[in-house]
Amino acid sequence: MTSWIEIDKKSDFTIYNIPFGVCSINGSRKRLATRVGDQVIDLAKVADLGCFQDLRISPSVFKKETLNNFISRGKRKTSAVRKRIQELLTTDSFLKDHPEVFLAYDDVEMHMPVEVKDYTDFYSSLDHATNVGKMFRDPENALLPNWKHLPVGYHGRASSIIVSGVDIHRPKGQYKPKDAKKPVFGPSQRMDFELEMAFIIGKSTKLGDSVKVNRAEDYIFGMVIFNDWSARDIQGWEYVPLGPFLGKSFASTISPWVVTMEALDLLRISSPEQSPKVLPYLRQKGQNHFDIDLKVGIRPENGEETIVGTSNFKHMYWSMVQQLAHHTVNGRNINVGDMMASGTISGPTEKSRGCMLEISWAGTQPITLNDGSQRSFLHDGDTVAMYASGEKDGKRIGFGMLESKLLPVK
Repeated sequence: MTSWIEIDKKSDFTIYNIPFGVCSINGSRKRLATRVGDQVIDLAKVADLGCFQDLRISPSVFKKETLNNFISRGKRKTSAVRKRIQELLTTDSFLKDHPEVFLAYDDVEMHMPVEVKDYTDFYSSLDHATNVGKMFRDPENALLPNWKHLPVGYHGRASSIIVSGVDIHRPKGQYKPKDAKKPVFGPSQRMDFELEMAFIIGKSTKLGDSVKVNRAEDYIFGMVIFNDWSARDIQGWEYVPLGPFLGKSFASTISPWVVTMEALDLLRISSPEQSPKVLPYLRQKGQNHFDIDLKVGIRPENGEETIVGTSNFKHMYWSMVQQLAHHTVNGRNINVGDMMASGTISGPTEKSRGCMLEISWAGTQPITLNDGSQRSFLHDGDTVAMYASGEKDGKRIGFGMLESKLLPVK
């Protein structure tokens, strides 16, 4: 496909993508949008022109403040809208005569794309789990006995998920310094990021129902980049015996554009062999992993960015469909807009580690940024930026950039 809109060859937002998000202009009402190249397309105005009338979708759907209502229409409708946009941008359509529907990306404010009522964070990267196990448990037996039998996860705090561009403050809490006999209270001294991806639920279930592994993708609308901020010292003191709490719940940042599963079809690859063999309800068919390049950078206050980690979503041991099947096997219901994150995505090399805990090996191996400063963990004023994209047969699909700055304790 070739669009009549000028699109840089390196853009994440090619005609093959067509993601969905929520934007506003100069304080105006929020509305649904998509993006092609550096142009944001106001879908509310496109709908008012009658472009989706034959799809039986009311223009009011595109004037909502989140994607939830749109997503709840079902994949048949949302996929038809995506295809219609592609048609309008690749044919000699009347949209050429309506420049008011096109907005420069730099002129819009992006908002949370979905209302998230429930959020789950998994722990599904084999290399990440192995590295953490080596650091804190047993180098010879790094994984806990259950890790290769089920996708480990925990229920997180949905209300503190924020969109890219919203800065956060360094959290306070209890932690126990090394060799100290008692815990202390104060600002976290070991602030970290976690390079993750997250998927968004597009179809609800009733309490008591389970999602079958080979039907699970029917319930997944799309994906975003996910930075699960972590206060490692607070987390380390509190997590036994019940797991993450204040060390994780203060903030998680997502990218503003939701890339649909239809777009991501281009990047599908075979899933890795799992040994030992998983239980029947987790046995998947088809290509359920995705070749998405990931990178994360740190930009000091008034400084240039240093890429500190490069990984790939294909390094996941547990797939999204396995995560969702396991999550619902006990009858737990899901709702449109629920978000489920992958956990830190690390690869097999030192350069492919997805968090500072691994990159600095629990603070024992500081790294040097381009400005000469060193980091074991994040400093106040540091901006963390994350990127995700993939390309096949000359076709590129990407998520753009996620970024947020760490401010001093409030």
